[in-house]
Order: sequence, then C-alpha cells, then structure tokens
Amino acid sequence: MTLFEVLERFQTMDRRWVFLGMAISIVAPMLFPFNLGFKVDERVQSLYDTIETLPPGSTVLVSADFDPASLPELEPFFRANLEHLFRRDLKVVVLSLWESAPPVVKPLLRRVAERHDKAYGTDYVFLGFKTGKELAIKGIGENIFKTFPEDIEGTKITSLPIMQGFKQAKDFPLLVSVSAGFPGTKEYVLQIQGQYDLTMISACTAVSAPDYIPFYKAGQLRGLSGGMPGSAQYEKLVFPDGPLPGERLLATQAVNVLNLGHLYIIGLIILGNVAWLLTRPRAAAGGSA
Repeated sequence: MTLFEVLERFQTMDRRWVFLGMAISIVAPMLFPFNLGFKVDERVQSLYDTIETLPPGSTVLVSADFDPASLPELEPFFRANLEHLFRRDLKVVVLSLWESAPPVVKPLLRRVAERHDKAYGTDYVFLGFKTGKELAIKGIGENIFKTFPEDIEGTKITSLPIMQGFKQAKDFPLLVSVSAGFPGTKEYVLQIQGQYDLTMISACTAVSAPDYIPFYKAGQLRGLSGGMPGSAQYEKLVFPDGPLPGERLLATQAVNVLNLGHLYIIGLIILGNVAWLLTRPRAAAGGSA
C-alpha cells in the first residue's frame, strides 16, 4: 500500500477508530500516571504567595461553597489548601453557604487535620451551613457569632478557643473562597470585600474564572485559581515533591488526561489537513481524466 493510499484511507476511516483513540488517551494516563508538565499561572502563584506571607498562628476563614457536581474541579484545591494552611501552622475556620457542602467538607477537613495532629476547636473548626445567600455573607461581615451561633457539632462558637477575637470577617487576615457558583466569590466581593477591605483569594470553576479575573486585576482578589488547571497548578506548588503517601494529586492527574486528549485531537486535525493537501493533486488529476 502506497503512502497516498494510506492517506486516502485515513480520510475515510470509520469514526469509531477516532473514538477508540480518544478513549485510550483518557484511560492511559489514569492507569499509568505520568506528568506532561505545565506552568504555574501568575494568579495561582499570587494565591500561594499570599498564604505564605501569613505569620504562623494566624487564623484563616475558608468559605467552602461547592457540591458533589463540582468536586473534580474544586476538591483537589480544597484538599491542597487545607494541607498548605496546616503545614504553615495556621488555624482554620471553615463555613459554607451551600447546603450540599457539609457531607463533603467535614470528612475531608477532619482527615487532613488529623494528619497534622490538629485539635478541633483550637486549631480548626467547621461552622457548618448557613442559609441566606447574600444576607448570610453580610452577616459574616457584621457578626459571625450571630450568623453562626453554633458549629456543626452544636457547640456554641463563643466557647471555642479558635473563635476568640474573631467576631467579624475583617478580623481574619485572609478569606479563602472556594466557589462553585452562587453564592460564592462574586457575592463575597460585592457584599463585604470592598466594604471591609478584606484580603481575599478564590478558587472557582473554570466557567466562572473569566468573570473573576477583573476582581484579581483590581486587587480585590489577591489570587485566583480557575477550574481543574488552577487546582493542578496549586497542587504543584503545595506538593513539589509529589503526592503524600497514600494520596493522589487528583487535579494533576486529571490535567494530564486533558492534555493528552487535546494533543490527540490536535494531532488528528494536523494529520487530516496534511492528508487532504497531499492527496488533493492526485484527486484533481483523476477527476480531470
């Protein structure tokens, strides 16, 4: 079979071979993990550096506003963020404005905290879910004790050592918004960030990132992680030597799947165009004959 015959058959091959190739591109990196390599975006680097500048012992407020549907994009960031905060010996106060978040957030928070031997109520606390959307955010800005009178375990938060001296959002040196949509980062910026001049960083889904970039450029967000690529870049900064024993860098692995899939599609486009260009003169000659 000549080269021209191969190229002609390539242009008319059964589309199921294309689907099979894509399936292999997706499954292969999951079965045999590898790293194609990627750069860290300026916005993600700034997010990381903002946390790095906090003095040990500082208390960070984290708003975990995501659900099971957004886990592939945001759980890797949330996991890496907790690891980063506890590794820096920072105290963590977590709350949520999404009712579907607590079943996901609570076990993950406890697992990472236990790995670092952190004590509940002293080193970290989960205040749970609060309804109200923008009203709840305004309440967080004005009086957290009134908005979240009890933590998720039913304990009065006024009795928790970690909450002493932290009545309002502005009392925290940093607010981390892990946002899958409404209410989330945008509402925090509009409702309380500007009013109280809060130092704030955000991790959001890929579809929301373009809307939040102006907040970053305006200085209202000190850092921004967008979608799975942003989570993978943050993992690269937090885990420079690779995953911890028994753990996986989920976003990094997923990005490698995406990258290989994109390379596969790009390769098909290039080969298709090359095949068409090389076989066109012969097809034209055959048609004229």
